[in-house]
Amino acid sequence: MAEPAAALPEPDRAALVAHARETIARGSKSFAAASQLFDKTTRERVWLLYAWCRACDDIADEQDLGGELGTTPGGDAAERLAQIRRLTDLAMAGLPTGNPNFDALGVVARECGLTRGMAEDVIDGFALDAEDWTPRSEADLLRYCFHVAGAVGVMMAVVMGVAPDDDDTLDRACDLGLAFQLGNIARDVAEDDRGGRCYLPAEWLAEADIPPGEQLRPCYRAALVDVAKRLAALAADYEASARVGAARLGYRQRWAILSAAGIYGAIARKVAAGGPRVWDARVFTSREEKLGWVLRAGLQALGRPDTVPHPKWSRMSLKALVNAKGAGRPAA
Repeated sequence: MAEPAAALPEPDRAALVAHARETIARGSKSFAAASQLFDKTTRERVWLLYAWCRACDDIADEQDLGGELGTTPGGDAAERLAQIRRLTDLAMAGLPTGNPNFDALGVVARECGLTRGMAEDVIDGFALDAEDWTPRSEADLLRYCFHVAGAVGVMMAVVMGVAPDDDDTLDRACDLGLAFQLGNIARDVAEDDRGGRCYLPAEWLAEADIPPGEQLRPCYRAALVDVAKRLAALAADYEASARVGAARLGYRQRWAILSAAGIYGAIARKVAAGGPRVWDARVFTSREEKLGWVLRAGLQALGRPDTVPHPKWSRMSLKALVNAKGAGRPAA
């Protein structure tokens, strides 16, 4: 008779925090800088949640801390998605996973009351990528952004102490994630193209007279800049909405969130202003620019932003769209 498999050891929280700190330092210099403004407990929990998000993204895309997209045939994508779900299920059940990034999720979920449904909203974004999904409309684009970033914003807000039934503040937190992802999509057009992906809505490309798959050809670069400007304008609308929600947080949390908003917003604005050759090299914010946004955010956090309405597509309307169409299927 075969010997039973040895039980996995219980994760050590301090070791997981140290691992998560190293992960965010390598995976997102912008977010790592902003996270230093949180109090110690919140900062550690943010790092733990980030480690899970980063690991899921890397497994799904065969990346190393957000590097170039992998090129394994799509048939393996379903296996990678199944791995993410299996490890996440173990973590949310409070069981050791053997993977520090997923053990990190288990710790922060127990401490903050994160739910399996919240995690599933994020995983559904990887399911879309596993199906080689591409957006047709603006609604499609924002539904994808909801899964891969807006839903993360909701989880981050709960980690920061927002009540799970405070729908308006969670909507605003989702809006910040949407703003971040829209900026990322504008910046990563060339990287995504090398990985065989395009997150620019087909309807937008058609309106700009850019044939499918041809957006990076020199003759279409000027039109592509207009598409990037459209993304940046949409990101700015979501950022403005998110700032209303950030004002409801404690000062240090507000400062951190506004710092991240400024740093990520700057990326979208740089792409929009960069001209046809902006995708020849990766756009980033320098250390000095990050420091400037942190200092500016410290002053902004002392005031209160004007109340602005949610954009047309926000958390609840996007979740309704997901429920109506089903995860992994383009919106009508």
